[in-house]
Amino acid sequence: MSAVRFTEDHEWIRMEDGVAVIGITVHAQEALGDVVFVELPEPGREVTEGEAVAVVESVKAASDVYAPIAGRITETNSAIADEPGLVNADAEGSAWFFKIIPADPAAIDALMDTAAYAKFIESH
Repeated sequence: MSAVRFTEDHEWIRMEDGVAVIGITVHAQEALGDVVFVELPEPGREVTEGEAVAVVESVKAASDVYAPIAGRITETNSAIADEPGLVNADAEGSAWFFKIIPADPAAIDALMDTAAYAKFIESH
């Protein structure tokens, strides 16, 4: 498993066998509170970096989930659509949202590493 990278919108991304796996961070799910609904994108959809592609709703708010990189969505996690509370239980693990085949795999390197994301959270 490769290193996890992070966005300023609180998504995480990690590469697994040439496919980028994307979800929301623990920080994001803690800010949202109890997740009650997840809307996922359609597999096959081409997305651009920064495009809103999914929605997560909690008892507090609704929030978009953005594509941290451009590419084609290959798979979504139906488990979190069926049981949204999984996002609260394992946000940075089994509760991933979607997978993308990157248009440019090097774009991931431009995102924050764990230390940079921790500093970002502290400063905001």
